Amino acid sequence: MQIYWTKINKIIEETPEVKTYLLDCPENFTWEEGSHTHFALEGFNAGDKPNRSLIRHMSISTLPYEGSIGITTRIREQCSEFKTVLRNLEVGNKIAIFKTHSNVPLKRENKNVYMLSSGVGLATFRPLVLDFLKRGDNVNQMHSLNIDSSKNFLFTNIFKSTPDKKFTSQFVDNRKDYYEAVRHLAADKEDGLFYVVGSDEFLIQNIEVLREQGIKPEQIMLDKHEQQLPKFLSLDLSI
Repeated sequence: MQIYWTKINKIIEETPEVKTYLLDCPENFTWEEGSHTHFALEGFNAGDKPNRSLIRHMSISTLPYEGSIGITTRIREQCSEFKTVLRNLEVGNKIAIFKTHSNVPLKRENKNVYMLSSGVGLATFRPLVLDFLKRGDNVNQMHSLNIDSSKNFLFTNIFKSTPDKKFTSQFVDNRKDYYEAVRHLAADKEDGLFYVVGSDEFLIQNIEVLREQGIKPEQIMLDKHEQQLPKFLSLDLSI
């Protein structure tokens, strides 16, 4: 396993609780849209065993052409040891990244792509939207639906409807409006691909609604390793 040590080159305060950490790109390091990585703080490998409290599984919110590796995360006032350390990091501090992989690359199958997310989960979809806006080949259209009760919506400069690019974006701040919108989107039973990112509870609730509307498991894309998918997409799913 290769561990890439790199430095923070910029910290962006997206909202009062959400920050994006932009990291220098190590030599020979690359990734694709929908990628996640293991993001580790200094000291995580100082002992005989890795200190897992200093490691988190994070989505990469940028694409290689942007020149930096972006990690976007919510840091609340009351937070974990990892987030407490992260909150106090500054430009120039070192972090490590390793085991980078994409579970949700953009499928170009001449289908309609629907991206369902909660809060900062939108960071996973930012690169997919950028990729689509730059090259719309073999994707009929793309729609993003995000729920954030804080009303501090993320990346609104990118997540805005652009009809000429066949991209639409929708933000809601409550569950009733969100699931009503999901049911409306799920009317696309033949040509819809549904990407879902959020907590496990959020995934299960969305899958249940989609399945009730007749969406097949193979139409649902989750940011999970292949061996984890049956747990969420099983036919007898119930909550």
